[in-house]
Parts: sequence; C-alpha cells; structure tokens
Amino acid sequence: MPTTIAEEMESLLREEFAPTKLQIINDSAQHSGHSGDDGSGESHFTIVIEAPKFAEMNRLARQRAVIAALGNIVGERVHAVAIKASVPAQ
Repeated sequence: MPTTIAEEMESLLREEFAPTKLQIINDSAQHSGHSGDDGSGESHFTIVIEAPKFAEMNRLARQRAVIAALGNIVGERVHAVAIKASVPAQ
C-alpha cells in the first residue's frame, strides 16, 4: 500500500502505462514558501515517464493521459506536476 503521494503516483502510472522508465522526482523543497507550498513536502513533482502506449499520442495528449491516470492527485492534493512523457528510444 502506497504511503506517500509519490508512491501512489508511481503505482497508478505503472498500472495504467506499464512504463519502461518511470521517475517521480519530488521538487517540493525547491518551492518551499512559494505559492502552492502546503508544508507537506509533497506539493511539487516532476514525472519522467517512457511507455510504448504513448506512441500514437502527441505531447499534449501524453500529458493529459498522465494527469487523467493520476485522478484527483493533481490540483487537489499536489499543487504542480511537470511531465516529461516519451516513447522508448525517442
């Protein structure tokens, strides 16, 4: 069972996309005291994901698919997510 938001995001993304590469980077410390920092230490993330499922999608569609897979996390529980989504060997 995921105990952090990062672990929860990883679980959801692995289930949805079966990625060949996945990194969830917590950028919250860089935004300490800024807008959207709720003090939780889990307010800002970068997601680097590579999956064959993205092959037929453009950049915007890939980002939308990742956000959709994360459900209510983005916007309700996390202030900001940067997404770098690609297909293998791209």
